[in-house]
Amino acid sequence: MNEIKEEQLNAADAAVIEREKKQFVKMTQTRMSRLIISLGIPTTLSMMVTSLYNLADTYFVSRIGNDSITAAASNLLALMSIIQAIGFTFGMGSGNLVSRLLGKRDREGADKVFSSTLLVSCACGLLILGLGFACFEPMLKLLGCKDAETLMHAKDYARWLLIAAPFMCMSFVLNNVLRAEGKAVLSMVGLVVGAVINVVLDPILIFGADMGIAGAAIATCVSQITSFVILLFMFLSGKTIVRFRMKAVSREFSVYKDVLATGFPSFCRQILASLCTVFLNRAAYTYGIEKYATEDGGKAAQAALGVVNKVFMLAFSLSLGIGQGYQPVLGYNYSAKRFDRVKSAYLFTLTFSTIVMTVFATVCAICAVQVMGWFSLSPEAKEIGALALRLQCICMPLLPLNFMAGLTYQSVGNKALASLLSISRQGLFYIPAVLALPEIFGLLGVQMCQSVADAFAFLFAIPFTFMFFNTLKKEQAKVIEEEKNSKENLG
Repeated sequence: MNEIKEEQLNAADAAVIEREKKQFVKMTQTRMSRLIISLGIPTTLSMMVTSLYNLADTYFVSRIGNDSITAAASNLLALMSIIQAIGFTFGMGSGNLVSRLLGKRDREGADKVFSSTLLVSCACGLLILGLGFACFEPMLKLLGCKDAETLMHAKDYARWLLIAAPFMCMSFVLNNVLRAEGKAVLSMVGLVVGAVINVVLDPILIFGADMGIAGAAIATCVSQITSFVILLFMFLSGKTIVRFRMKAVSREFSVYKDVLATGFPSFCRQILASLCTVFLNRAAYTYGIEKYATEDGGKAAQAALGVVNKVFMLAFSLSLGIGQGYQPVLGYNYSAKRFDRVKSAYLFTLTFSTIVMTVFATVCAICAVQVMGWFSLSPEAKEIGALALRLQCICMPLLPLNFMAGLTYQSVGNKALASLLSISRQGLFYIPAVLALPEIFGLLGVQMCQSVADAFAFLFAIPFTFMFFNTLKKEQAKVIEEEKNSKENLG
């Protein structure tokens, strides 16, 4: 009996090793444009679907016809960003390490990183759940829910978002490790199914069951748990190279330190997104009241900019999805010292994502009024939102350069520069813009702050991009020199 079990284990290991070899060949030899598109398109679609069902939540909630309810859902984007900050930290950290380890043909090391990270991400999700309920009302007020009506609706939504937090954190790890293996299609399946469930449940629970904003929250919670179950099944069913094993969970702090250090730029990016949303909500409320001389003006501004943020997230997901499809390619080839392919991957991805963003920005700018008209907002909210969306479209094509630079340094293990680039757009430019511009231009300053921040972030990324290419040139020269010396020694 023991011999049969040992033979089965050996056969399973042999199958995993064979999959690993095929994947290595695919990632280091396939024509770059074909490889990036094959990985980037599923990832982009999955990111877009995630953004679309967030937008669908806002759409169905807005159909209730109350700016306070739409403002409540918009304000909780900051809470979602906090959960995503934890999820992205462990997800991007483990995914980048796994792609590099697989590039070095170290499958056992990849198993250790994955198993350890999945367990600790669950623990952190539970911590968010506990702390969120312990500080429930103060937390919601801090996120921008200032008036009593908006706060009441926010409570109905937030409690279900907190319940979903552990599943969301673990899903980020599962999703990113699947992409690190080059299995973007499998990761897309889990996200798309969850998104479809969310969109289907929204009208049923909000209107059919007459649950209002709580129905939207329950739909989100159910969809997140469903996505987690599907993604976990991919690993448990033997479709992956990397496997979850309890005995592989590390007791060494260095493993967790590496994951956290590698994922820290993503944490910075997401936690700053949360802070930006808080500052934006507060500024929108204050200067909306100032412009329209009523509290309803503040609610209308919050609701409008919340919708614009969701539309902007859809645009950002295009850039993010293409970039995340590029990351495992970069990790594999950088570790395999194929620096010519690294340069090719960078240039192709930057060009492709810039073209996509330009097309999206052009369409949004032309159709801004129609886009805001899809949502049941007050006339004031639609007016505020249309102008804000058009202003953001001006610098939308500039997004990929800053984002690509940060992802690149994160993938090659330069944690300091990756962290600096990840905080630049929001921390160095957006927060100062949202604090300073409204003081000068009033509500118009709130509407234009995102575009101003994106312009400065683009300029900031230029020298780091040139620096990376210079580094690649030096690394490539070293490889050529080593090959030359090796041939001379053999001769």
